[in-house]
Amino acid sequence: MKQVEVTLNVNGKDTTLTIPPRMTLVDCLRDELRLTGTHVGCEHGICGACSVFLDDEPIRSCLMFAVQAAGHRITTVEGLLNEDGSLSDLQDSFWECHAMQCGYCTPGMLVASESLLAENPDPSEDDIREAISGNLCRCTGYQQIVEAVQMTAKRRREGAANG
Repeated sequence: MKQVEVTLNVNGKDTTLTIPPRMTLVDCLRDELRLTGTHVGCEHGICGACSVFLDDEPIRSCLMFAVQAAGHRITTVEGLLNEDGSLSDLQDSFWECHAMQCGYCTPGMLVASESLLAENPDPSEDDIREAISGNLCRCTGYQQIVEAVQMTAKRRREGAANG
């Protein structure tokens, strides 16, 4: 099978790989880079489990070939951690609010929620539900996810006011 060399910038680090040209980005992240936080769900771009950031925009990594991501910044759920390896404020809020049960949708929910908060620091419940509407969750009923995003938004606003 034909192989191509590609350099990807993932979570701030450049890595050069030799991969099949039709390898999806999600498969490359999981199988080649061992970043298994990004989940494979429907493989059709519907469920959102494979969501990552490409140049700070959320995308479905199952719908993109890894070679197409060359020259772009990719941020996975692992890249959302604080520099010291601790949970980000959003990840911590998900934990505190029990916004995950099986956890399969969590990486995609975190990407969608972080994207929303970057654009809107004070989202309404409707804004949050709209932002996560492209991500399927079979366990939580979404309410705890909404609460976690609200908690994070409030903490960030309070931090900005005190900072």
